Amino acid sequence: MAAFSEIRYPTTRLAKVFSSLLALLMFALVSISTVSGFLLYQIIRPARNPATFDLSVMMGHPTLFSFPLANGTTREGWLFPGLRGAPVVVVCHGYLAQRADVLTLVTALQDHQFNVFLFDFSGHGTSPGHTTLGYRETAELRAAVQAIATRDDVDAQRVGVWGVDMGGYAALEVAASDPRIVALAVDDAYDDPRTILQIEIKKSGLTVLPGVPRVSDFVFRMLNYSFRNEPSVSARIGGTAGIPKLFVEADDRPALANETVKLFAKAPDPKLLLRERLSYRDMSDDDRKSYESQIVNFFLQNIPPTSGH
Repeated sequence: MAAFSEIRYPTTRLAKVFSSLLALLMFALVSISTVSGFLLYQIIRPARNPATFDLSVMMGHPTLFSFPLANGTTREGWLFPGLRGAPVVVVCHGYLAQRADVLTLVTALQDHQFNVFLFDFSGHGTSPGHTTLGYRETAELRAAVQAIATRDDVDAQRVGVWGVDMGGYAALEVAASDPRIVALAVDDAYDDPRTILQIEIKKSGLTVLPGVPRVSDFVFRMLNYSFRNEPSVSARIGGTAGIPKLFVEADDRPALANETVKLFAKAPDPKLLLRERLSYRDMSDDDRKSYESQIVNFFLQNIPPTSGH
């Protein structure tokens, strides 16, 4: 008890120094925890500006199609009709994006008679909640594919998926276990949601504070404890054997480009690697048109839009 009293009310010089150091340590721990918590909150609940559209006047004549999620809620999606009975391509937006940001790709695919489906992942666009950077989003994509496969106006056995970063992670995870996915294009994909978490932390500039990356990672893992046994993409990617795969890396996102190249190296055949100067979201209109043409050609070669009915 005397020792604790000496710490609380130091009388000797050594005790005063120790007490000051302890106070500084406690202050540092509280500061790092506060900064890490605030940063993580910003990452998993990014600012949103949901785009709203009147589907009755949209080009492509999309229809609303909602599908159930495992938590008992439903998620609203848009189905752009192509040739009846033709394959459907599910288009998955990335982190800090929304379905409205990929409409030009949707149009390019629909113009070639593909049915196209897209929706907003959790914490993005019009969807509520917060993002898990891929964990929950994988389940959402799996639910979307399952629901789309019940329709009689698409070929339920020939589904294609395109996804960028977070959407690419989810696409690879689902494709490894769902035989209905027979063609896959991923852009700046990554192996584990914790990878993009660290990339975002580094972008914030707060890695200069010791402990912030580790504390943020720890809290993120605790928030997603139910996914603690979820295998990484590289652990599952063998399940995509026989599925044509197109991997795209962008020079302006070197950390994600490196992740994509690693996944490409581990992926079984058939596979292709495409290198772009700019990431999809930062492309000019001309660059985006060229990029989308390559994506469309990939799906045309591997799941041509012929009617299955």
